[in-house]
Amino acid sequence: MERRGDIALIGLNRPFIQNRLDPPARTRLAEIFFQYEHDPSLRAAVLFGHGDQFSRGIDVDASQAAIVAGRRPVSQATIDPLGKSEPHRSKPVVAVVHGDTWNLGHEIYLACDIRIAAANTRFGQDENTHGRFPGGGATVRFVREAGWGNAMRYMLTGDHWSAEESYRMGVTQQIAPTPEAALEAGIAMARKIAACGPLSIKATLTSAHQVIDPVEADALSKLDAAYGALYRTEDFLEGRRAEAEGRPPRVPGKVAGAHRSSCDFVPSW
Repeated sequence: MERRGDIALIGLNRPFIQNRLDPPARTRLAEIFFQYEHDPSLRAAVLFGHGDQFSRGIDVDASQAAIVAGRRPVSQATIDPLGKSEPHRSKPVVAVVHGDTWNLGHEIYLACDIRIAAANTRFGQDENTHGRFPGGGATVRFVREAGWGNAMRYMLTGDHWSAEESYRMGVTQQIAPTPEAALEAGIAMARKIAACGPLSIKATLTSAHQVIDPVEADALSKLDAAYGALYRTEDFLEGRRAEAEGRPPRVPGKVAGAHRSSCDFVPSW
C-alpha cells in the first residue's frame, strides 16, 4: 500500500502470473483493507493492478487444496475485499482496472464503490466454462448492477466483454483511454472524495448499505459452500484437464466421489 496524503493506493502485484491471487495474496489484500479501514489518516483508497492485467482471477492451482480443505486465513485482522462476511469496510474504494479483468478480478471490481476502466479492459466471468461458478459475489452483485439479463448473458455463456459494454450495463462509471489515464482518473476521484467530510462519507455508505446488505447477505453467505462443492466434481476436474490440454471440456455433470469432503462450509476467500 502506498500513501499519498489521505489517499491509499493498493496495487495487485503478481504480474508474473497475470495478478492471479493465491491464498497468501488474498489474505494480504484483506489485511491491507483492514489497515486502511482502521487508519484515521486515510479517507479514500484506489485499488489497481500492476503489469499488463488487472487480474485474471483466482490462482486455481495454488488455491485448490485450501478451498477443498476449507482452510481460512490465519490473520484475524482482515476485511474481505469481496464483502461476503463481516466485518465490512466503511470507507470508500475506487477500483481502476485495465487489461484482463476476469472472474475473481471482476468480482473484486464489483465489490468496490466507484469503478473506472481503461479502454483496453477485457472483462470476463467465465467460470462456468471450467466447471466452476462465480463464487466471489458476481451472482449477486453483477445481477444487481447490470440487471438479470445482462449478467446472465455473460455468466452463463462465459463470453467476455469490453469496457464499453460494462459502461453500457452501468457497472463501469468512467472509461479512460489508457491504463495510465485510468489510474490518474481514479486518484482524482479519490481526492474529491477525501476532500469531503469523512463522517458524512461514512454515513452515506452506511445508509446505502442498509438498503442492499439485508437483501444480499444470505446469498453471499452461501457462496463459499457452493463454490467449494464444485471443486469436488467431475465437471471441475474435467475443466482443469481440458484447460491444460487446450481443448473444450466434456463436462459430465457428476460429482467426483474420490474427492468428496466432510466439510460443509468451504470459504473461497
